[in-house]
Amino acid sequence: MTVFFVGAGPGDPELLTVKAARLLAAAGFIMYAGSLVNPEILSVANPKARLVDSAGLDLEQQAAMMAAAVQEGLTVVRLHTGDPSLYGAIQEQRDALCSYGVDSSVVPGVSSFAAAAAAVGRELTLPGVSQTVIITRLAGRTPVPEKEKLRDLAAHHASMCIFLSVGMLDRVAEELLAAYPPETPAAIVEKASWPEQRVVAGSLAELSALGKEAGITRQAVILVGEFLGSREYERSCLYDASFTHGFRAGKSEA
Repeated sequence: MTVFFVGAGPGDPELLTVKAARLLAAAGFIMYAGSLVNPEILSVANPKARLVDSAGLDLEQQAAMMAAAVQEGLTVVRLHTGDPSLYGAIQEQRDALCSYGVDSSVVPGVSSFAAAAAAVGRELTLPGVSQTVIITRLAGRTPVPEKEKLRDLAAHHASMCIFLSVGMLDRVAEELLAAYPPETPAAIVEKASWPEQRVVAGSLAELSALGKEAGITRQAVILVGEFLGSREYERSCLYDASFTHGFRAGKSEA
């Protein structure tokens, strides 16, 4: 039997994948991140499933409970917010399950960085502005490698999506302002795709004050970069009338 690590998406139940919904409906045991997962997501779960909130459990307790459920012959779902591969701490869980001889599989989900971009109505990869997206976090209780300091990553002036850092806005702004101009557009998206979603936006120099004034302290993604405000960008070649590709001849060559 296999434990399925399932991405719950950013919060909107309609952003569950079809596969995620199918597995939740079939599961006999569901362990979920109660402090993060929108409770509405569980409305699609098997009503007979055993539900376990992982918020009060350590790694060893989680692994033991999931392994025991597998031994019972139950379909086991470990439900994570967003996409499990981003800040989901799933590798340590998968390795712990291996010690019980239990296989696992990952079902991708819609990440909150994608939902945040949708919330502000901007494309992260605007031609002529940015073709690189940096997904990162500020060092806190969990350190980041020395070579991945926020100010060093900011030197690329790429589109940035910063997780797990909204409670340290002063430090975030200080690190970013070491590389970005103060007028660089920035936004904080709280609970992207939830009914109570909030967006505050302004310049990078205003970022800390904006977040504090709004009282946003958790479950938020910080977006930074010219993609947020630039009205001067290059049109993509893909839809250019003169561009030829495998499915269309450019007008000048027709």
